[in-house]
Order: sequence, then structure tokens, then C-alpha cells
Amino acid sequence: MARRNRRPLGPLDLRTQAILRAVIEEYVTTATPVGSQALVDRYSLGVSSATVRSILAELEANGLLTHPHTSAGRIPTDRGYRYFVDHFADEGPLPAPQRRVVADFFASAHHALEELLHETSQLLSRVSHHAAMVVGPQAGTALVRTVQLVPLQSNLALVIAVLSNGAVEREAIEVGAGDELRLAAASAVLDAQLRGCSWSALPDVKPSGDPDVDRIATAARDALVHRLTPEHAEPLYVGGVSRLAAEQEAFSTTQSAARLLEMLEHQVVVVSLVRELLDQGLTVTIGTENQLDELRECAIVLSPYEVDGRAAGIVGVLGPTRMDYRHALAAVSAVSHQLGRHLS
Repeated sequence: MARRNRRPLGPLDLRTQAILRAVIEEYVTTATPVGSQALVDRYSLGVSSATVRSILAELEANGLLTHPHTSAGRIPTDRGYRYFVDHFADEGPLPAPQRRVVADFFASAHHALEELLHETSQLLSRVSHHAAMVVGPQAGTALVRTVQLVPLQSNLALVIAVLSNGAVEREAIEVGAGDELRLAAASAVLDAQLRGCSWSALPDVKPSGDPDVDRIATAARDALVHRLTPEHAEPLYVGGVSRLAAEQEAFSTTQSAARLLEMLEHQVVVVSLVRELLDQGLTVTIGTENQLDELRECAIVLSPYEVDGRAAGIVGVLGPTRMDYRHALAAVSAVSHQLGRHLS
């Protein structure tokens, strides 16, 4: 699992690890600072309350725990969560009911790509209990499977390109009087010449011997190239944004959550951020490990999904650092795997 900004930490003995793990699991569940007596009462640690207090102090000295005020129990730091993710949170399978929900969704999904990715973000939010993000397949990774020209009106035709990443690109072109009879021929020329080509580098149309057919085919090819302009960049789909509002108490101020919601509206920023992690596999960034100020109180779990064996897009969840990391990792891993299989 790829991780960012890992800082060296000396090895912890098994007893200290068990107490750190118990603190984090208890705090994630209760959202209240954890004291030594609560750990002794609720976890089979096999040590006294005094020993637990001593180990908690040691963990705090190492920067893995902190406390809100003098008389309070401890809460994890970003460094503590990082240790937990690195050592205890390897993704396991989702609970059976949620595995069925994910499998049933993709078994019955027959949407256009845009709708599928939107619905996938909603699915991941429901399964993970956090806001979810899905970034569409990158245009440069797709190949053209087929191209067709379909008449719409006497002076309009629709160019349809089906891509290997599951996308269906459409663009209308104007045709002249009498061109309707040449559409089928132009469609055949386009399909023969563009099939198997990279969507991000469509070649010019080669002469077919019929200038009128070539004129239509060239206009159609140029219209498809237009789909690669910035306004048609890969989209970001965000599901379950309302969950961030419901998690406001997990942030230091209500402004923190508001700034995060505002940032999600700037799709180019978010897509650029997660695209940097595309080649790193399953990735967790926690709190101050995140580059953007708006994310300094957040945890992000991301995983690429593969189409035809190549990393194409990304799915992930975003929430407060007080996150159930094991569950989030399992949810993201399951959905990314199923989405990639479906698109392939």
C-alpha cells in the first residue's frame, strides 16, 4: 500500500502496539478521549491501569497520542493514525452484506459511463459512510473501439465513438444537402481508419478516393478531436457530500468543513491532486500529510481502477482523520476492483 510522508519511528513492543491500537479503535468508535481505566475495562490487555498510564505517556512522548487538556484522556495524532494504518489496517474483505450490495450494483449496471461513475460515487459513499470521489478514465489511456455516423436531420449527423474505457463520445456535425447518401461510406472510412487508435491522438483521415466522403469523414474526425479540449477533461464525481456536513464535529471548526466543501467544487484542483497518486496503488494520506490546507484535518483513501490492465481512473473516500481506516480501505478496494472489471 502506497503511503505519503512516512516518518521513521522506532519499533514498538507488542504490548505498546496493542495499547495504541486499542486507543485508536476506541476513539474512532466513541469520539471521546480515551483514559487508561477505559482501556483496562474494555480490552484484554493483561496489564494494570498504572502500566497502561505509563505506556500512554510513552506513546504521547513519541508523538503518537496527545490530549486535549490536562485531565482528559488521550486521542490519536496524525502520526498515531499513520502507525495504525501501516501496521494494523491492511484491507480485508467487506462484511458480507456490503459485498453483496457492491456486487449486485455492478451486476445490474448498464448505464452510460457518466451515469455509471456518478452512481458509483453514491454507492461508495453508502458503503464507506464517508464522502466518496470517482475520477473518470483518463482520455490518454483509451483506444477507439468503433466510430459511427448517424443521420439526425437533413443537415445534421451525429458522430459516435465508443472507447475502450467504456466511454461513448458524441458530437454533432453539419452536413450539406445530399450528404445523407454518403454518410454510410464516410462512417465506414472513419471506422476503418480510427479503430484501435489512441483516443488522445486521432490521425488525420487518409483519402478514400471520394472527396465528398473524405470531407464528411474529416469533419467528423475533427469534431471528435474537439472532445479532447479542456472543457471535456475527465470529470470528478462526488457522492455523499452531506456526510461531510454531518461530520462537522470531527473538525476543529465549522469553517474547516465549509472550506473542504468549497474545495470540492473546484474539480480541476481535486482531479489534479488525486491524479498525482494514480501510479501509487492503494493510498492513504492523513491530516498534515495532505498538501492542501483544506485537507489538513482530513484523511483520504484512494485506489486506482484498471481498465484492460491499465490504471485508468481513481475512486476514493474523504472524511475526518477519525476514520475507520480498515473499513474505508476495504470499501475503496472492493469498489475500485468491481468498477475496473465492469469497464473492462
